[in-house]
Amino acid sequence: MAFLTDRKRATATGSARQGTERQWFMTATAMAMVVLVPLFIFTFGFALGRPHEEVTAHFARPFPALVTALMIWVGFMHFKTGLRMVIEDYVHGYAREFWINAMTIIAYLLAATGVFAVLKMAL
Repeated sequence: MAFLTDRKRATATGSARQGTERQWFMTATAMAMVVLVPLFIFTFGFALGRPHEEVTAHFARPFPALVTALMIWVGFMHFKTGLRMVIEDYVHGYAREFWINAMTIIAYLLAATGVFAVLKMAL
């Protein structure tokens, strides 16, 4: 590593060679959430405090169900990638791989559970 020039160090993407890809993914999901969060608050806010029948009828319509499912999926994928970056920075050794795999599984499991719940109400 001592023989690398400053330019070679600057153009590298890190040991995983995925730094730029992850940064673009995080930027894209953050921009998607800029649009989805207000829509989600608007559609979800209507359902707060309502009886179960009204909530299921509200989420049976395509727009609220789609916005909610997209918000859940994009939010958990953003969470997964961000948490992976944090784990890679601060956890070392075999624990790093364990926690990356554990958090990835948990993020996909929670996202799938949330989308399944929305689909169950919508259908």
